[in-house]
Amino acid sequence: MTTETTPLRAASAPAPVWARRAAHAIALCAVPSGLWRIAMASGVYVGYSDQVLRDVFDIPGWGIAYVVGLSVLIELGALFPLLLVSDRWLPLRPRVLAPLAWTASGILVLVTLWQLVVAFTVESQTYMSSGTAHTVWGFVFAPLFAIPALMTAVTWSYAKRHRART
Repeated sequence: MTTETTPLRAASAPAPVWARRAAHAIALCAVPSGLWRIAMASGVYVGYSDQVLRDVFDIPGWGIAYVVGLSVLIELGALFPLLLVSDRWLPLRPRVLAPLAWTASGILVLVTLWQLVVAFTVESQTYMSSGTAHTVWGFVFAPLFAIPALMTAVTWSYAKRHRART
């Protein structure tokens, strides 16, 4: 009498080291801008006058919830690529997770291109009260522009590893 056990899912190759590092880098790229937004919501001077904070961002007021909530949502979204490199997380089949990851990569590319357009418009530059504040803002938000390329690389690695399984 022989008993065969068939696993529910075939094991896939582990994520390469570079993909794991890229996934972790995505999560870290979102941290500086999130901390900057939280500082702004907390009343720390980040380059905006009190009038701009009140009139444009509604701080103090509901703008605080928006800015902090945006920071939390962006960081949670930046943790998504860790699902693509984890060996322990398998609740979703690659058929579901791979298209979701490709969609996220495409959306990130489009949002990044849009943000570049917005960042270089005259209106967006007039709110900052000094050149130093604008430079700090640039350094804090610059890591976000690496996320689409890193996400695409991690997604490609995931799709390549799971292509045979789908």
